[in-house]
Amino acid sequence: MKKGIFVIGTGTDVGKTYVSALLVKAMREAGMNVGYYKAAISGADSIPHSDAGYVKQVSGIQQPDHTMVSYLYRTAVSPHLAARMEGNPVNLSRVMSDFNWVAEMHDFVVVEGSGGILCPIRDDAHTCLFLEDVIQALGLDTLLVADAGLGSINAVGLTVSYLKQKHIPTVGLLLNRFNDSLMHTDNRTMIEKLTGLPTLACIPQNADCLPLSPDALNLIKGV
Repeated sequence: MKKGIFVIGTGTDVGKTYVSALLVKAMREAGMNVGYYKAAISGADSIPHSDAGYVKQVSGIQQPDHTMVSYLYRTAVSPHLAARMEGNPVNLSRVMSDFNWVAEMHDFVVVEGSGGILCPIRDDAHTCLFLEDVIQALGLDTLLVADAGLGSINAVGLTVSYLKQKHIPTVGLLLNRFNDSLMHTDNRTMIEKLTGLPTLACIPQNADCLPLSPDALNLIKGV
């Protein structure tokens, strides 16, 4: 089994945190010792009021707050800009060290990304980091979350194309806010045809559990 999966999205507000919480919950209910980690969160005053706090509340994990996030910014902008404004830039070596600690304490770690794949994490006179750099440094496969509605074909297609260009593996897709309408079902068909990736779950609006089959869960776990 792999040590973790990196949850990314086609952009902001597609439901990465919501889906990450449901994934941690599903793994925990399956008897796994699962942890959560996110390198940088912006727009929160404390970890309990951040994405990590939401994941902890929904999933029921007992992981200490300070181990879930390396960099917390109050300003609700991209991490690179928040870091510049608040004077606390992301250090990749710290991210790797913090992730490795969580990985040592758990059998599997759900790592949540920030924004879309091109999200800048740090940009200053010393270094420039993008989300892809964090993914590659941690050596994890990705799991792509997308909204099932209008625009998803283009958003997923471009994201997957970029991931392939950067040689970042993707195990599959999770379509959020999915219904059985003609548009949503056709979007799924076209996305799978375009990318060659399987849809591992179609998640209805406001679902309280992740509709993952045992095979899909094993694919995410790498077994």
